[in-house]
Amino acid sequence: MKRIEMTKLNRSIERGLDVLRVVHTSGAVSLAQLAARTDLPKPTLLRICATLEAQRWLSRRKNDGLYQIGSAFPRADGMPKLVDRLVAVSKDEIVKLSNKAGLAVDLAASIGGGQVEIVDSTRSFSDHGIFPDAVGFRPSPLFSALGLAYLNALSARSRSQALQQLAETLPRGDASALPQLPKLLQAISQKGYAARATGHWGRAVDYGALPDAIAVPIIAGTEPVGAINLVWNANDHSIEDVAERHLRNLRASARIIGEAYSSPE
Repeated sequence: MKRIEMTKLNRSIERGLDVLRVVHTSGAVSLAQLAARTDLPKPTLLRICATLEAQRWLSRRKNDGLYQIGSAFPRADGMPKLVDRLVAVSKDEIVKLSNKAGLAVDLAASIGGGQVEIVDSTRSFSDHGIFPDAVGFRPSPLFSALGLAYLNALSARSRSQALQQLAETLPRGDASALPQLPKLLQAISQKGYAARATGHWGRAVDYGALPDAIAVPIIAGTEPVGAINLVWNANDHSIEDVAERHLRNLRASARIIGEAYSSPE
């Protein structure tokens, strides 16, 4: 009888898969939590996580250092390739901008249909007093600074197509603001930035003070690929004050990111 030999398994791959499994089921975990749940030493985990980060299968949040699934991780619904590239070329720039302004920065990527999704952030509750877990959130196209900045930057044709989709998919409260959109976009063009609607709560789980934000689009070629904002505790500064002090740097960061995104890899 022929003997069947068992192929040896690759221990390094097994360990990497264990890490991904823990992060995928937990949402976001610290290095200490990974060590406890995988029984792996921290130096080993750091090497594994660094490798997975380099491939964008994992990402490490800047606000609290927790690991979460990255934009290149295979998903049933797919993730646009632009998201991975946008995160990669923006990573250092959003940190520079945040440090320079002393405010949090959100990076949002286009996901089609006139909407954006926050794909990276420098938010820290201890530093900024606002809800930190913003990555993965899809801000309102009509009430958020990010959503409005992106819509305003679309070409007339692209915006018309996006608005048709939004009219069918937006919640009733958001859809009721569609008639006022032309006036909002005109004001954004005049000011050079979009602002979060007064009193708008982006999500039911927000805690801390109400945030304010200003945003500008990220342009690659002729169309926007996303938007970037400055976001802060509304009790600390007025929108006008932040725009006067930091709008130039916000625009510069958006331009740098757009140019890096457009450059050949």
